[in-house]
Amino acid sequence: MNRDHNIKKYLLVTFLLLLGLKLSACTPPPEQSRPVITGAEQLHRYLPLLQGKKIGLLVNHTSYIGDTHLLDTLLSHGIQVQTIFAPEHGFRGDLANGETVSDGRDEKTGLPVISLYGKNKKPSKDHLADLDLVIYDIQDVGARFYTYISSMHYMMEACADSGLEFLILDRPNPNGHYVDGPVLDMDYQSFVGMHPIPIVYGMTAGELAQMIVGEAWLETASDLKLTIIPIENWDHQQVYPLPIAPSPNLPNDQSINLYPSLCLFEGTKISVGRGTHFPFQVIGYPGDSSLLGNFSFRPVSMPGYSKHPKHEKKTCYGTDLRSTKPLSAINLEYIIELYHKTPEEFFNSFFNKLAGNSRLQEQILNGRSAQEIKDSWEPKLGNFKKDRKKYLLYQD
Repeated sequence: MNRDHNIKKYLLVTFLLLLGLKLSACTPPPEQSRPVITGAEQLHRYLPLLQGKKIGLLVNHTSYIGDTHLLDTLLSHGIQVQTIFAPEHGFRGDLANGETVSDGRDEKTGLPVISLYGKNKKPSKDHLADLDLVIYDIQDVGARFYTYISSMHYMMEACADSGLEFLILDRPNPNGHYVDGPVLDMDYQSFVGMHPIPIVYGMTAGELAQMIVGEAWLETASDLKLTIIPIENWDHQQVYPLPIAPSPNLPNDQSINLYPSLCLFEGTKISVGRGTHFPFQVIGYPGDSSLLGNFSFRPVSMPGYSKHPKHEKKTCYGTDLRSTKPLSAINLEYIIELYHKTPEEFFNSFFNKLAGNSRLQEQILNGRSAQEIKDSWEPKLGNFKKDRKKYLLYQD
């Protein structure tokens, strides 16, 4: 009797083990363990939309699928790519900040390259005359003054004017885990601030494009034929190390994380390390080291990275931020502290464009604390956060 009971017990345990293995095999892995799949990698979702159409590309050196550029991938599938549109830093991403991008031809394919950075920021109707659809695929960093989203805006506007389809292949935002900063005062609208959004707006290019259309920030928003290929297996709180540096002076994840806080220094006399191998990871000025800090660096011209950087060939003293913990908010202490140490002629005319208002400079000049300044952002920032939720494609 005991023998029969033990056999039955053994068979039951075996059955349950096998059942558990089977259920385990059928259960998908946790969301965070799945690889992030960018819009560009999902060829099966957008190749059918391109068949028989003449295509333009607003792309740069980050527009890769694995080891192959999107342009080469599309051509290998027989897609009729006609024109490349190049944003700041150029199609291959080898031009320094602010350097004029020229029209030309891609050396590899011979296709025409039209510059959207310089005198011509919006494509003309002639540029789009022979196209049916334009693809946008550029890795962004989620800061209002990063000009790729301004180029996207103008292309959206041009496509709406000409009746072209606009397709966004979405990519993760490495600063998509928070929202912070003053909302742009539209009196200060410029190419480094096109929309009434905060400095860190916490949206991908696809999400922002939906907001641009939904909030009618394009005069012809209702005429735009917008399609977005969303990212798979990503949410706003997920860390996403960028596989390719998005621009010459954001070489790594640390610089990208610090960028929203440090870019304000571009409107001051303080260097953020342009002309070194660690841009946007240090701050300094050629002054008294006992006041500014013992860390030093010496900016020099670096082809493709920084042409005649601020304080070129002068030793700057300040702070090394390469080992600081990642930020989840804009750090105003950096700029307030250095203003108090070097107040004379601290700001230049570019600062208010970057800030998106004149108030931030006034608050710093008047001795307001970082917390007082941040509290003043809250009413408009709170309204933006509510509006933003309507356009999110990914879990916040």
